[in-house]
Amino acid sequence: MNGEHDDECGMNEPSSFTVETSALASRLDAWLHERMPDFSRGTIARWIQEGCVLVDDKKVKPSMKPKAGQRIEVTPPAARSLELIPEVMTLDVLFEDEHLIAINKPPGLVVHPAAGHSNGTLVHALLHHCAGQLSGIGGVARPGIVHRLDQDTSGCIVMAKNDTAHQSLAEQFANRSVRKVYLAVVCGGVQPVKGTIDAPIARHPSQRKLMAVVERGRQAITDYEVMQHFGDHATSVKVVLHTGRTHQIRVHFKHLGYPLLGDETYGSKATYRLVKVLGFQPKRQLLHAWNLSFTHPATRQRVELEAPIPEDIDEALKKLR
Repeated sequence: MNGEHDDECGMNEPSSFTVETSALASRLDAWLHERMPDFSRGTIARWIQEGCVLVDDKKVKPSMKPKAGQRIEVTPPAARSLELIPEVMTLDVLFEDEHLIAINKPPGLVVHPAAGHSNGTLVHALLHHCAGQLSGIGGVARPGIVHRLDQDTSGCIVMAKNDTAHQSLAEQFANRSVRKVYLAVVCGGVQPVKGTIDAPIARHPSQRKLMAVVERGRQAITDYEVMQHFGDHATSVKVVLHTGRTHQIRVHFKHLGYPLLGDETYGSKATYRLVKVLGFQPKRQLLHAWNLSFTHPATRQRVELEAPIPEDIDEALKKLR
């Protein structure tokens, strides 16, 4: 993408917040990131510097500390002109109308352009499929993208076709009213058979490309329930996410001592030991976004989505049995 430039603010509907208690230990960019997790802290800091965030109708710096009673108004900048080339790609559409589209994402498909993935992403496919009808709030590289799945995680993902739908969905993800259910296959015999993992997550203190359970990390809550034990070798589990931290399920189950089968980043040693027993090598971490439910931005009806279990996970479960 060449010739990017910052557009003026004011082209999108603003989001307003009132500070209930002073946050003297938190910068404004961090405070807003907690309430608008769909946008990175860096993006929000850039908005503040560009004057797209006003506190009591005044421009401020990203480092200011919000005080009780202050009114914060965020107006994301208008979408910049897209220079991504739409690509023809077969999409497994779970739901689509004029407001949003939900896809059953296959493993291996990157959601949006990033370093090393300048084409062949879900965004490129959506630009062709939706013919320009995508929310611009996500910016040049992420039109319509409200949430993400890791490259090798399959399953339900929803995208917004207009800014109103995007803001509604982003708020639902932020206030945790979206229900997210996953299927995972992990190494080892999970005990107890049902539980909640409440362990904060942040960047790994020494390996900055990884996430880890860190005492001063952001709150991360995961519920799980065992579906089937395969001896002491492996377990299939149903997982419900209450927060949406990067790599949350993968990090939480590694923290418990049951890394995901096939996870080369967080579970390579455990996977290697299990592969020697099974004679079966997964091509990716066995994690699938199984169900997704949310309130439709326009109709206010509940939308319930389900992505069928993919062939590779089904094959792995058969071999484990």
